[in-house]
Amino acid sequence: MKNCWQIGALLMAAAAPASFAQPVPPAPPAQPASRARAAGLAQDPTYPLLTDQPAPAAHGAGIAVRSAPYLGVSVMDVDGARAKTLKLKEEHGAEITQTDPSGPAAKAGVKVGDVVLEFNGQAVQDSAQLQRLVRETVPGHAAKLSVWRNGATQAITATIESRHMAMIGGEPWFTVEMPPMPAMPAIPPMPPMPSFDFEIPHIQTIMQNSVLGISGEALGDEQQFAEFFGVKDGVLVKEVSSNSAAERAGIKAGDVIVKVGDTRVGSLRELTTALRAARTRGSYTVTVVRSKKEMPVTVASEQHGG
Repeated sequence: MKNCWQIGALLMAAAAPASFAQPVPPAPPAQPASRARAAGLAQDPTYPLLTDQPAPAAHGAGIAVRSAPYLGVSVMDVDGARAKTLKLKEEHGAEITQTDPSGPAAKAGVKVGDVVLEFNGQAVQDSAQLQRLVRETVPGHAAKLSVWRNGATQAITATIESRHMAMIGGEPWFTVEMPPMPAMPAIPPMPPMPSFDFEIPHIQTIMQNSVLGISGEALGDEQQFAEFFGVKDGVLVKEVSSNSAAERAGIKAGDVIVKVGDTRVGSLRELTTALRAARTRGSYTVTVVRSKKEMPVTVASEQHGG
């Protein structure tokens, strides 16, 4: 990750590549650090940071990374001598000393040597004021600049951008270039499901009832099957155990048990509950449907049963 020194949402570089050079009026004499304002290019952190703001104290100065407005220029104040060289009528404005080629100012046409005289209609007295005006502009909003170039004013509109900044004591000091996230691989489409030319087999729930000695299946969830036997619900007898109470009573496989005594049963649980209550008597009646007709049978109670 590269560090880009930053003050007030502007970047600064101590030395720019030759490709950044622009034809400008005669260069001013070297200015003391108090005259320069950081403004915006990637720089080697070994170069000095030119700013009239003292570096924040290490203690008590929280450091955080967040987005901040960004114009992308380096600027400095205009003194009397520089105003005379640039043929300015008054000693005010912020002179552009460098631009970030990918920044909003350069993309809008701002060049090295321009002097920003107004920002959104407000006169710019010095570089510190320009910093503040940029910092107070919402990213994405257009900034109308009035610049002095070659002895005349020009109007330029730049759209303020947002950059990740390292904030020290609440002030932006340098940009933080976030590494791009790698592209996620494309998820291949799911293959089409094969067509099935066969019916999915029906899974039956068959349970044994040791009181009667049968294996049965509830018909409550099988309406078509229940209609075939002529009932709405009940327990279909699938198998009768040899020498069981059901066999002795004449119950057969294919019968549908619908009642025990006067209690209707529609599930295996209901059948078991009703049989356990009925077997306390010597005998009890079980109603079955056979050939779509109800038929009562008498079941003798056994002393031992499950």
